[in-house]
Amino acid sequence: MGIRVIKTALAAIAAIYTAYYIGLQPPLSAGILAILGVEVTRKKGLQSAFNRFLASVLGLFFASLIFTLLGFHYWVLAIFILTTFPVLARVQLKEGVLTSCVIVFHLFDHNRVDVEIIGNEIMLLLVGLGWATIINLVYMPKEEEALLARRAEVERLFSAIFREMARTLRDPSHVWDGGELLTAHRSIEAGTGVSVRHLENRLTWNNAPYWPTYFEMRRQQLETIQQMLAELALVYERWPQGELIAELLEGLSDDVKAEVYVGVAEQRVFALMGSFRQMELPKTREEFEIRAALLTLLHEVDRYLVIAKRLKKKPEEAATGESA
Repeated sequence: MGIRVIKTALAAIAAIYTAYYIGLQPPLSAGILAILGVEVTRKKGLQSAFNRFLASVLGLFFASLIFTLLGFHYWVLAIFILTTFPVLARVQLKEGVLTSCVIVFHLFDHNRVDVEIIGNEIMLLLVGLGWATIINLVYMPKEEEALLARRAEVERLFSAIFREMARTLRDPSHVWDGGELLTAHRSIEAGTGVSVRHLENRLTWNNAPYWPTYFEMRRQQLETIQQMLAELALVYERWPQGELIAELLEGLSDDVKAEVYVGVAEQRVFALMGSFRQMELPKTREEFEIRAALLTLLHEVDRYLVIAKRLKKKPEEAATGESA
């Protein structure tokens, strides 16, 4: 927010001085238009400037017709609002309503419609929105450090969750509050928001960064982890098969930080599933319930790995040095 305030101040003062030196009236209005045009990302800034300019030109056109036909009376402004605002909303230009009002109210204040006044208002738009666009393009805060921090936090939390799950399999009486799960969800949501801003601040959209895909992968994987925990809650006794899955989960606690998918854990899951199929059938209801929960847990681990295999960076992408 602090950076945006500074950008807004720079755009406003630059627009005011520019309008003053080229003789536009009133120059302060260029500052107002610049303030309205400053946005949080480059892509949104360009889109906003275009929409506001187009909405203002349309508003100026309708206002000129209405004022010429009905005169410059205060009640005519209501007619302008009632007829123009729905049109702007219909053509997806409602974000330019305020900008349009600034220009139209200037026209009303002049109490006449002529080429000189129309030209003055168009120039005010170009100066105000132009400086807002320039400031938007020149500087946007760097998001890379924030994204790296979010990634590190999410991976640390995933690693902690897998270690806690492994500990529970070895000691079903172990109590864990699951706080890392909620924190991971918040971190993924925050990282997703930052990754979107990072993408929209790029001037070119070819070779888009990997960050949005990364946080989408973690969001899907967190859903599978929640299913793992649901099955883990059904394991109320220690079993040899649980020890094998615990070793697998401990391996995942380290693998979660790997930049690319290598497939070692997938091979271990495949081997464990094979061993489950070769075991003798359960002899008691309790054994059946626990082994069923463990097998379902193993299937959820496999689903977690399928998501990683599909969405993690490929070795050739990692070699190019792209952001993970």
